[in-house]
Parts: sequence; C-alpha cells; structure tokens
Amino acid sequence: MPNTHDHRLQAADLSCFRLDLSDNIAHLVLNRPQALNTMSPAFWREMDSVLDMLQRSGQARVLVISSTGKHFSAGMALETFANPQFAPNDRTPEGRAAVVDMLAQMQTTFNRLEELRMPVVCAIQGGCIGGGLDLVAAACIRYASADAFFCVQEINIGMMADLGSLQRLPKIMPLGLVKDLAYTGRRMGAQEAATHGLVNAVHDTHEAAVLAALACAREIASKPPVAIWGSKQVINYARDHGVRDSLQQLGWVQSGIWSNRHVLEAVGAMQAKRAGDFPPLEALHDFSDIQTAQSKDS
Repeated sequence: MPNTHDHRLQAADLSCFRLDLSDNIAHLVLNRPQALNTMSPAFWREMDSVLDMLQRSGQARVLVISSTGKHFSAGMALETFANPQFAPNDRTPEGRAAVVDMLAQMQTTFNRLEELRMPVVCAIQGGCIGGGLDLVAAACIRYASADAFFCVQEINIGMMADLGSLQRLPKIMPLGLVKDLAYTGRRMGAQEAATHGLVNAVHDTHEAAVLAALACAREIASKPPVAIWGSKQVINYARDHGVRDSLQQLGWVQSGIWSNRHVLEAVGAMQAKRAGDFPPLEALHDFSDIQTAQSKDS
C-alpha cells in the first residue's frame, strides 16, 4: 500500500519543541527555557502531533527527549489553571465528572510515550517537576546530569499527581520511596534517583547526559527495529503480568516477528565488525489514508 499520509512535521509547526530526525534517531527538545519548559496547551497539542507522526511513519528507531535551559520541565504551566476553558468546574457534580475526561486526554499523551513503537530515552537536567516527572516516568531509559532533581510537586499545590507518576513510579522504585515523594513533595536528587533505579546513570553536565542518551540511542538503532519493538512489548507486558502469562505472550511475539534473515544478518555484522542492514518498521495507515488513496484513484 502506498504511503499516502504525510508523516513529516515541519519545524515551523512547533513552538514548544525542536525536532531533529537523523540516522534513524528522533531527537525531541523541549524549547521554552524562558518559561522553564512548562506544559502549556500548545505543549500537549504539539507533543501529540509529534508522537503520532513518529508512531505512524516508521522513520525513527529511537526517540530521545531532552530539554533546554536550567530545568528539564517545571511541570504544568500555572497560568493554564487560570484559563476558564481549562480550570475544572468544582461547583457541580457534572463539572467535577468532566475532570475525568480532561485528565484522560492528557494522560493519553504520556501513554503514547510508553506505547510508542520505539524506545524512549530521556536526558534530564535541573528540575524535573510535576508533569515533567510524569513524562520521564513513561520513558524506557533515563540519564540525568548531576544537578537534576525530581519532585512530585502536585502535593505542594493541594492536589494529587494525576498524569502517571503515582502509577508508573511504583513499577520503577521501592514503594516506600514513592510514597515518601508523593506525600512530602520533597526534591529527590540525581544520585538518590540513580540509587533507586529511576535514573540509569548520572553525568557531570547536561551536555554529557544528552550525549549519553544519544549514544544509547545509536546503539539501539543499530539493532533490528522489529526485534526492539517486540522487546518493548514483552518487557512492558511482563511488568504488569505474571511470569507464566508473560512467557506465553513472549512466545506469541517471538513467533510473530521471527526472521532467519535478521538473525543471520546480525551475526554476520558482528563477525565482520560492520553495521547491520535491517528494514524499518512498516508505516502505519488509517482509514483516512485509504479514503485519500481511493479518491485519487477515482
């Protein structure tokens, strides 16, 4: 089937991010340092668009997320709460019920990160606060600079963290530590985060953390993309299921993606000390693509 959907996203389309796609690696950079990379309504729209493009196109094999300025992200932009179109209506049960659907929309954005067909690697500097922590908790691999810190800020402003930290962090770190952070709103430094498994490694500087994330991404991108896809599926499933069910699911995934060509190519590349040659993931299509193709044919 021809690829009739334009999966490209022009840099001019983005006000909150920079996006670079080269050598099979997508690098998404939070780019509002003057606003501490807070999450405005435009942030959510643009991140959804980027993740949808990456999910569908098959161009990238890894997504690296980094940031600019002093802090990775200070979380939700506080002015957003003053916007009458966004501020929850707590005066009626109907208004409070609508909060569920509003939260679900934002939760879906970070769920996309977790469900993306490629690994997500984060490089974190300075504050990773509130929604910033929700974001990186949905990633696969996290590197931090020595000045990084993590904070469940929501409890400090009279609410619960509601975009994934309270659900994902207990799968990553000891439960007692998660409760400590969630109840106190204290800052957890980079070394403590690394000790307890939230961060894979701590680097001296922001630049070193970004370089480490990109080096990790290059190593991942050198493997067969479909095997990386399968590994992510299996690991995430095993996190949420028992061993027996997870082994059965592994068998289904392994049998579905097995390729003698990939195995022989990977072994041959290792022996010859050269880069392997593997096909990209298939581009995804939806019904709008099919309708567009049919209209052109007619």
